[in-house]
Amino acid sequence: MTTALDWPGFGQVSLAGLLFLCLAAVLAGAVDAVVGGGGLIQVPALLLVGPGGQPLYALATNKIASVVGTASAVTTYARQTTMDWRSAIPMAVSAFCGAVGGAAFAGALEPGVLNGVVLVALIGVGLYTWRKPDLGVAETPRYGRGVQIGLMALGGAVVGFYDGLAGPGTGAFLVFLLVGVVGFAFLRASATAKVVNVATNLGALLYFIPTGKVLWGLGLVLAVCNLSGAVFGARLAVRRGSAFVRRVFLTVVVALVVSLGWKAAVG
Repeated sequence: MTTALDWPGFGQVSLAGLLFLCLAAVLAGAVDAVVGGGGLIQVPALLLVGPGGQPLYALATNKIASVVGTASAVTTYARQTTMDWRSAIPMAVSAFCGAVGGAAFAGALEPGVLNGVVLVALIGVGLYTWRKPDLGVAETPRYGRGVQIGLMALGGAVVGFYDGLAGPGTGAFLVFLLVGVVGFAFLRASATAKVVNVATNLGALLYFIPTGKVLWGLGLVLAVCNLSGAVFGARLAVRRGSAFVRRVFLTVVVALVVSLGWKAAVG
């Protein structure tokens, strides 16, 4: 169980490590499909097991599972809810471009500075949502169609750039943008955010592929596990509605704040 597997594309992980990563991928897919934040589970699990011996292998391989998981969540949402593709697609395209740009600049910014900015932003997002219990329970459009699409595209580019640059909290920022700025209900915001997440994950993956750090065998196994969790999570979100998604959103934001706060504390 603890002997390293010599399977090609698995980065010398052991059978025990592989089983652990599969369980983490299922849970991550379910959480990510509801409101985002699956990276809180899947990325640390990969870094703990350490396939390939370098952190970049874990980060790059994670994107395979994330692309498949978010894409399956989109399919589930599209079958069971009304998707506004006319606004979601421009947002996804701009987010894709932003993610590629962010990945290209990933080494230009001090991680500690970025984590501090994100930590403050997440605390603000969490407090704002908590203090407004009716936020995102029902649709409250704030702008005309043209302005709405423009804001979504601009926000998608900014969040996509951040996702390529770092990543933690991307799903939470997308959902808050759609709920707090555009006026979506939480369920619709989560569904739209999954479309955008597919684009950002794909953009980052396309950047990582030429580096040779993607472990395809391990990534495809985790993708299947992530997919099964994502389908379950999306169906649960549709069945329970916006109030449930709001509670999960606040839980994920708190977990992100604790995670980033811990990183800042230990340097």
